Amino acid sequence: MPALSEIITALEQAYPPALAESWDAVGLVCGDPAEPVTRVLCCVDPVAETVDEALDFGAQLIVAHHPLLLRGVHGVPADTAKGGLVHRMIREGVALYCAHTNADSADPGVSDALAEAIGLRVTGPLAANEDGVTGIGRIGELPEPEPFAVFVQRVADALPATVPGVLGAGEENRPIRTVAVSGGAGDSYLKQATAAGVDAFVTADLRHHPAGEHLAGTGPVPALVGLTHWASEWPWCAQASAVIGHAFAGNVDVHVSTRCTDPWNVRAERTSS
Repeated sequence: MPALSEIITALEQAYPPALAESWDAVGLVCGDPAEPVTRVLCCVDPVAETVDEALDFGAQLIVAHHPLLLRGVHGVPADTAKGGLVHRMIREGVALYCAHTNADSADPGVSDALAEAIGLRVTGPLAANEDGVTGIGRIGELPEPEPFAVFVQRVADALPATVPGVLGAGEENRPIRTVAVSGGAGDSYLKQATAAGVDAFVTADLRHHPAGEHLAGTGPVPALVGLTHWASEWPWCAQASAVIGHAFAGNVDVHVSTRCTDPWNVRAERTSS
């Protein structure tokens, strides 16, 4: 029965904290490193729904991608949303560990999981660190070219369903073979995707003006596939689960969260002309 500190060691070997951006907040949020852990929940967001799921599962540890306390705080009173979660986890004996931009940059990391789900063979990072291996995003290729409309459907079929769905911007019959992906909000990497010469760029939280200006650019530019933030990073949960499972085979039961924590839960289509 491993201690929490041993599981943290395994996670930090896979997702070194040194890879995190300077503004980020990664690591152990609450929990006693000496306490034993037999069940773990892996999720994207540490929110009330996933804390409920962890308690239902009997987990002593939540491994989340997004930080709970990203910006500096001076207190965690129980009558605030985040403070209430901290108090609840401590009362229930549930630790919280977050791997954010260190998991984004790691090799393999968040974007490798997204690329694998889509069926890409990864050839390298999109925005590489000095080592040329780690970094934000990944570039990959499909086994065979396929029309853009077919590729957009491929992405939709590979990821969990969300209310907003998957959107594509590009010529429907354009052949797609090389693809850049970036889990999470990625429109700040539009220039890198264009410079890489890929046929399409798959990411989340694409904003109106950056996307429109990208598509109006001179020369060939990648077609765009827009995802919700949660869906783009959810494949990482299975990757993190495997890290723990391989390190502590037979001693730790790891569950991948199935609760969609996208904020969008209602969709409406115009019914009148």
